[in-house]
Amino acid sequence: MTATLKAMGSPAERFVSRDPQDFPDPSTSDEDWRFTPLTRIRDFFEPFEPDGVIDGDERVPEGAHVDLVDPSTLDAFGTALTPADRVSALAMAHATKGLHVTVDANAEPAEPIVLTRTGVSGRSYTHHVVEVGPNARATLVIDHRGALKVAANIEFVIGDGASLNVVAVNGCDDGSVQLSSYAALVGRDATYRFTNITLGGSVVRIVPTVRYAGPGGRAELLGVSFAGDGQHFESRLFVDHAEPQCTSDVMYKNALLGESARTVWIGDIRIRPTATGTSTYELNRNLLLSDGARADSVPNLEIETGDIAGAGHASATGRFDDLQLFYLQSRGIPEDDARRLVVRGFFADVVERIGVPDLEHRLMTAIETRLGFAPEAEGRHRAPSDDEDNESETI
Repeated sequence: MTATLKAMGSPAERFVSRDPQDFPDPSTSDEDWRFTPLTRIRDFFEPFEPDGVIDGDERVPEGAHVDLVDPSTLDAFGTALTPADRVSALAMAHATKGLHVTVDANAEPAEPIVLTRTGVSGRSYTHHVVEVGPNARATLVIDHRGALKVAANIEFVIGDGASLNVVAVNGCDDGSVQLSSYAALVGRDATYRFTNITLGGSVVRIVPTVRYAGPGGRAELLGVSFAGDGQHFESRLFVDHAEPQCTSDVMYKNALLGESARTVWIGDIRIRPTATGTSTYELNRNLLLSDGARADSVPNLEIETGDIAGAGHASATGRFDDLQLFYLQSRGIPEDDARRLVVRGFFADVVERIGVPDLEHRLMTAIETRLGFAPEAEGRHRAPSDDEDNESETI
């Protein structure tokens, strides 16, 4: 395999830069933007004066710390992320406020770190940096709500032997736009799990990337989305294997209900010549619940060494399995309940891996609400109560 690749030429490097001007104007002729509804996000392609107001709330257990900072002053700024598109580069250049989340070395906070961000008005740039000390173990929940319009970067620097479980919840109001890049640098023998949950907003484009800082790193990227009429949910993953004996496991599932519902999933995994012993697999499944809905799925593998443990990918898009429905109905289950059970089963293997029981329940309740099978999930768009410690940020 190596000789064949050399004869054909090595794969082109993924272009990255901190300078927004190094990126051309996004166009549907560009691979990175060809599925994106550019007319709906055009005003994010040039610098703007941030006027966004975002209400913030944090729950921070012992062993972790959260500070509001100018991210460019941090030593770790840019350690995990070099932008791969113009919007991310603009956010990096113009974000003057962001959160610095740290977890002490060897710490194991008893509860998740929870960051709730509720958009009030305007547009924002944000850039957050998360640092997890060596041999620490933590869960971080980032909950996006309200009328949010943001270009955002979030970096995760995970120390050797550490474990970080990140859950990003995107449940914003209609009309919201989230263009976010999540970048992780995974240390030697460290573990990183990133779960992206998207249920709300008009355009949500998430770009997760993973790099490894030493051998033995493990990354798991999970995704669940339920798109309705007028919603465009897009995920573009890139996992860069350049260290030996590392693993990556990707599983994304999308359901679409509505004639104009749209999801896009791009999964790019590169295994470089130095990444011997790599094991990787990526899976995308899409369930179409109505006519007119469209799901695009593009898995890619670039393998530059034959000395790997395994690599593969799978993708499928389809409608309800009539045989499953018939089986359930033949056992006395009404059709509506049978459909609900099929959808629950479709998402179950991803949801059960989130690792935060309250979020797992909230997610399944929200999905059933969308299907018309349950009352509105309590607190889905709940504003923080009066007795919560809130701060208002103009970003």
